[in-house]
Amino acid sequence: MEIRMKYKRASGMVVIVIGTAFILSAIAKSFSPATSQDKSCGPPNYCARTDRKVEPYPKTPPVLGPSGSIITDPNFGSRILRVTDEKTDPRRPGGPLITPSSAEQNNWNTNSTKFYVMTIGGRDLLYDFDPSTMTARSKGPLDVAWGGEPQFSYANPNILYGVDRKQAAFQQYDVSSGRLTNVHNISDCLKLEPNDGAHAITVSADDNRFMANVGPRQDGNYLIYIYDRQQGCRWYNTRTGEIGGKWGPKGTITMPDRLLIHNARMSKSGKFVYIARGNPQPHHRWVVWEVETMSVTLCNSECDGHRAMGYSHLVGASGKQSPMDLKIRSLNHMDDTSSLVSDVPRTNGYWYDMHLSWNNANPEDTTPICLSTYSPGNPNTPGTPLSVQGPWENEIDCLETDGKGSKFWRFAHNYSTAKNGFWSTPRGNVSQDGRFFMFTSDWQDQLGETGDGKKFRTDVFIVELK
Repeated sequence: MEIRMKYKRASGMVVIVIGTAFILSAIAKSFSPATSQDKSCGPPNYCARTDRKVEPYPKTPPVLGPSGSIITDPNFGSRILRVTDEKTDPRRPGGPLITPSSAEQNNWNTNSTKFYVMTIGGRDLLYDFDPSTMTARSKGPLDVAWGGEPQFSYANPNILYGVDRKQAAFQQYDVSSGRLTNVHNISDCLKLEPNDGAHAITVSADDNRFMANVGPRQDGNYLIYIYDRQQGCRWYNTRTGEIGGKWGPKGTITMPDRLLIHNARMSKSGKFVYIARGNPQPHHRWVVWEVETMSVTLCNSECDGHRAMGYSHLVGASGKQSPMDLKIRSLNHMDDTSSLVSDVPRTNGYWYDMHLSWNNANPEDTTPICLSTYSPGNPNTPGTPLSVQGPWENEIDCLETDGKGSKFWRFAHNYSTAKNGFWSTPRGNVSQDGRFFMFTSDWQDQLGETGDGKKFRTDVFIVELK
């Protein structure tokens, strides 16, 4: 078939012949999802919704297939991959699968082709991932004796870092060859107490500087330990206020506070560590140590909730008027804060929580920070819609941090009641390239029971960020 089009010009009649194939191609392009706009959708400029409409949950949660199946969020349109199911852990069939306890931990490699998930028993399961098809393939448990949660390198897609808790040693594992290498033994620098171990590894973005907190247990740990590949060890004893090691100034800090450690993380630059206090001290009175100095600074105001660090900035909630009153602050000027969300709607008489993830931060700290929210007021009746009284509640979202605006991109509901203990909270970890967000969910108690008759299972999911 041909379509002939005629038009006149001064020199006479011109006939244009258009073939069928050309027409069909044009029609296909006009309806194809792979338009130029779609191709441009992605970090740091997403095309997801940025409205503030209250988005209730559907009457029933989306029906899931087995691990490997993909659904589309009915409210926000994002694709969600189910990574695990009740058959994933052969050692404990029907056991829960989870993401790391901290949304700050980096469980994605550099190019989103590998990640790990966890079992409740503490084993790490390695996966290969095809980001173009959202296909995940389990490679089984990591063959390492690490305690805590490892971190992928920000520089090498095949390297994982962890700590041998008993030996108190930093180690690296090549997932392509299976080779395990010792990086540094903490006991080479200082003498530890008999019950001390190393916990919660963080590695700088250039793979040069390592951090762990050291002590007998969470909330009883007392030492921030830094190892620099070129300069050696450096440490801060939070119990005594002393700083020492092989490099940098040494002595006792001027800040009078002494504390034990609940959680501590190092910035991607390797120059700052924030320290959340252990029980029974108030968690919100966290401090920041500028590693190359004797400066330890207390966060005096607007220091509520969970937080995440980039290279030289930290994002966290102010604790005022709404959980979404999020602030970004300079780590070496703690009182230098800016609001990330304009006209924050006040939450009257109720509150919700969130976990923040900034594994995709760039050196300027201008890439979006991602998060998942959940409400203590969620119902715990299987299949019942979760509580939503305002925008962003029980959702997975990302927030602009470049100072140009306050866009809140909305990608999906997380379908987690957060009522089956801490591990059912929808903690999420953004990939280093900002294209995916992995999270834990009990899918509104639709994934089966844990076996004790008291709780419902969780699985791991990945939502595509576009």
